[in-house]
Amino acid sequence: MTTTSAPNPATPRTSRRIITISLVIIAAIIAAFFVFAALYTDFLWFDQLQFANVLTTQWLATAVMFVVGFLAMAVPLFIVIQLAYRLRPVYVRLSSQLDRYQEVIEPLRRLAMWGMPIFFGLFAGFAAAGNWETVWLWFNGGATGEVDPQFGMDTGFYLFAMPFYSILLAFVSAVILLSLIVTALVSYLYGSVRIGQGELRISKPARIQLAVLAGLYLLVQAASLWLDRYKTLVTEEDRITGAAYTSVNATIPGMAILAILAALVAILFFVTAVIGRWRFPLVATGLLIVASLVVGIGYPWVVETFQVKPNQNSFQAEFYQRNIDGTKDAYDIADLEVTPFKAETTAEAGQLRNDAETTASIRILDPSIISPTVQQLEQFRNYYQFQETLDVDRYNIDGEMQDTVVAVRELNVDKLGDSNSWNNRTAVYTHGYGLVAAAGNQRTSEGEPVFLERGIPSSGFLTEGEEYEPRVYFGENSPLYSIVGAPEGTDPVEIDYPRGKDGANETKNTFDGDGGPSVGNTLNKLLYALKFQEAEILFSDLVNDESQILYDRDPISRVQKVAPYLELDSDPYPSVVDGRVVWIVDGYTTSSTYPYSTSVSLSDAIADSNTAAPNFAIDDINYIRNSVKATVDAYDGSVTLYAWDDEDPILKAWQKVYPATVEPISEMSADLMSHVRYPTDLFKVQREILGVYHVDTAGSFAQQDNRWQTPNDPRNDNQLQPPYYLSMQMPGQDSPRFSMFSTFIPASSQGTTSRNVLMGYLAVDSDAGATAGEKADGYGQLRMLEIDADTTVPGPGQVQNTFDSDTTIADKLNVLTLGKSEVKYGNLLTLPVGGGLLYVQPVYVQSSEGTQLPLLQKVLVTFGDSIAFEDTLTAALDVIFGGDSGASGGDEEVEPVDPGDGTNPPDEGTTDPDEGTTPPPADADARETALAAAQQALTDRDAALKSGDLTAFAEADKRLTAAITDLLALESAE
Repeated sequence: MTTTSAPNPATPRTSRRIITISLVIIAAIIAAFFVFAALYTDFLWFDQLQFANVLTTQWLATAVMFVVGFLAMAVPLFIVIQLAYRLRPVYVRLSSQLDRYQEVIEPLRRLAMWGMPIFFGLFAGFAAAGNWETVWLWFNGGATGEVDPQFGMDTGFYLFAMPFYSILLAFVSAVILLSLIVTALVSYLYGSVRIGQGELRISKPARIQLAVLAGLYLLVQAASLWLDRYKTLVTEEDRITGAAYTSVNATIPGMAILAILAALVAILFFVTAVIGRWRFPLVATGLLIVASLVVGIGYPWVVETFQVKPNQNSFQAEFYQRNIDGTKDAYDIADLEVTPFKAETTAEAGQLRNDAETTASIRILDPSIISPTVQQLEQFRNYYQFQETLDVDRYNIDGEMQDTVVAVRELNVDKLGDSNSWNNRTAVYTHGYGLVAAAGNQRTSEGEPVFLERGIPSSGFLTEGEEYEPRVYFGENSPLYSIVGAPEGTDPVEIDYPRGKDGANETKNTFDGDGGPSVGNTLNKLLYALKFQEAEILFSDLVNDESQILYDRDPISRVQKVAPYLELDSDPYPSVVDGRVVWIVDGYTTSSTYPYSTSVSLSDAIADSNTAAPNFAIDDINYIRNSVKATVDAYDGSVTLYAWDDEDPILKAWQKVYPATVEPISEMSADLMSHVRYPTDLFKVQREILGVYHVDTAGSFAQQDNRWQTPNDPRNDNQLQPPYYLSMQMPGQDSPRFSMFSTFIPASSQGTTSRNVLMGYLAVDSDAGATAGEKADGYGQLRMLEIDADTTVPGPGQVQNTFDSDTTIADKLNVLTLGKSEVKYGNLLTLPVGGGLLYVQPVYVQSSEGTQLPLLQKVLVTFGDSIAFEDTLTAALDVIFGGDSGASGGDEEVEPVDPGDGTNPPDEGTTDPDEGTTPPPADADARETALAAAQQALTDRDAALKSGDLTAFAEADKRLTAAITDLLALESAE
């Protein structure tokens, strides 16, 4: 009879181990799936945009550099540890202290011998992976054809090679230094290096290993010192960036000497590895340290103190000139046209006749103020919104270019209220609708914008032309994500706009473009449910076989992802191009290593009263080009990159890294060309540089008595005044061009306030023309008017102070603020017309409580010492220039609301057949009547707004305007 023993039950320890291993495996699988979900959804997004090669290039380059960095650190460390351990002396007598160390270390020796290389290798791998762009740029960068004035090296060396060599030498230096430290540690622990009885004993294998590593380290330091010679051209010295007299005559030769000495000391260490004598390399190392103090620090100090400082301007003149030339090339301001300008300050009749085209285009509509007005008049539903600051564009209307203020009606799902369910915000309320455009130089009698395109559904000059797609699925304030699309024949569910045919409340639509990755299969539903942490994506019936998910919808985010090498302009703007709303985004290539070019902080240069200081990965730059114009289709989100500056060497290198991602400029349509403009942020950077570098000679630069700065915003003394777009004709131009301008005042001395008088006026031609694939002649041309020193032209701050302190203007402003109203000042524009400089500022009136609706009521104008404050720009110009300026302001057809149009009838006056009706008497009763009418109209207007009755609001607002006009008439009569 055969018997078998029963199996032993698993012990509790074995069960716990199995459970632990199982949990670890499950956790690893879950983590891996989340990583897969993130990577795969990223790939789907890029692939849908046809930019998958951008993502795969990043993945491949990061992986390659991680492996290279890991192996380059781990392998040498592993080798030196193995050599130091295997070549240890076997029979040497160790101290009791070392015996105890070995007893502790021996059980962990294998782990340490493998673990240390892996540990440091991981850090090195991540560091190398983070620098893959520098390596790829070096590999793909080329010559620029320009050489530096000191070494005669092509500037491409500084843009591409020098940053690569810097990180390479730093990495190799770290590897060798760690290898040296680890070798010394292992050799000491295992007796190859012994310290005792007043002497140091090193075994032959350890001596060879340590000496070779020390020699290699010094060779790398020699190479670093040699490279540092070139870095002096991008290092600050004296007042400039770049090598000045001290560096050229002391620092650079000193670095060359030290590099040679370091190489000789390295050779002595290699000799020591053979002959075993440490005295020579150690003594040489000490001498090298002394030499570095004398040659690297002492001698440059002597030259700077006893030669340069007593003769600074003459000794530094050559190097100041190098800095001037290098900075102008790096910021593309070398072709600046400078015109001496002796400004007229006396106004005479007919003086603006030759500038009639410019004055007719003056933009009195301020994009940063009228957003609430546009919001109230064009919102229609609470779930629509407009940007706080609108944009400036221009359109060809009836054969003439018209400056416009534009805004996109975007969606705001936060205003859905009780309707803000997942279904509604994801699949029903999916897009905004239409672009609103108003004439920049016109207003209605009530002070509202004159709309050229408006309404739902859209109507205006855009709608009347070619087929127009008004739907906005991709914008600056789009929802986090939307799910759109449905099989053909399915009833639409997306709200198109809140109006329908035959009395319907709304019109619905189904997205039929290619705007996002498909979520028509279970896997993609699951992945996106994980990505957005919302299970409804997986289970909702609204997600069908034809569904697409739209996300990352902000135009800047989309362009940044497909072109990660670009710095993007902070102000993308919408235009209608070839019948479609598109966002136009300017992209810049930048560098911080252009020789002899002064650095500028991007965030400081860009920040002003309209733009908060942005955050940049690399803030300090000394080279910039507007190399790319990008468009983002507002309907399907498609991104197109155009090589705007195809001569830019940095863009050329990136095109090799990411091939076939940037279209040539020849692919830009004529309509698109007519809407691109000179970018705002580039202009701000250039004006920052030109505050110092508007001079051409080293003598002027050295004297530092002609430095300028951008004035602060007259209404925000803590922020710079922004540049403004408008159509104007600069001296030397034959016709008005769409331009951008800024002004300069003297730079403030330390601890003092600068004089607020104009020193310079900078404008740039921003019109790229309307020829497909071809820039217009003159586009990007910078023009500077240097104001004659003998003529005092007030700056923006001084002009604003004049406006505020004028008693006549103050009395009229007091009338405008009666009741619950307040005054808002628009952008203060400066224009070179009539041989001088004309200031124009629109004045708005809005309620100080409740819903605020800024309405343009007055225009402030000054020229020289003359000031006018009138209902229209045309009238103000005529007042300034002797009753007839010889030009119009574009708003000559606007007639102020007649007092008789209000609810309060005008007082009767006497009538004379020859002189017409006399003005109403300015007595107390009439004033009280007008005040009562204004108060009642204001109350009625607020009530209409609260009830949402726009018709009643408009009627009450008209009465309020009429009442204020009555008060102004009474004030004038007195």
